[in-house]
Amino acid sequence: MATESRFKMSQERYDALKQELQYLETDKAKEVSEQIKEARSFGDLSENSEYDEAKTEQGKLYSKIAEIKNLLENAEIVDKIDNDVPKGAVTLGSVVKVRDLEEDYVESYTVVGSQEANPMEGRISDDSPFGRALYGHVAGDKVCVDAPAGELHFEIISVENN
Repeated sequence: MATESRFKMSQERYDALKQELQYLETDKAKEVSEQIKEARSFGDLSENSEYDEAKTEQGKLYSKIAEIKNLLENAEIVDKIDNDVPKGAVTLGSVVKVRDLEEDYVESYTVVGSQEANPMEGRISDDSPFGRALYGHVAGDKVCVDAPAGELHFEIISVENN
């Protein structure tokens, strides 16, 4: 029996996915249906590129709907405080300021669930190598991240838990 994986996310992300699903199942589905209907009116379906494109779009839409439904069904809404870590430690929702010990630069990251991660915006997943390395540590701790580029060393400067 396979175990279902849970997707950690905030209530805000969950609500945004529900809203997106609602849009896809109503407005977007009607839009695609109209495209198919219009393409059918052009005649011979065997040589109708508009029809092929509309059916491809419909397939993508159904796939996206199934993906979002899976995320919602397996969502684990997490609050920002993890009671299993010491006070002031990095947990989900923490804003962490770190110094790269080799390159000597400082950056700030927010630790989020995998569904909300966007490293380009400073939002790192708690499941990523960097997120796992930081988790549970406090300001002043030095952490080593086993990354694809090799070992990276950081010092945690500050941890904000909202």
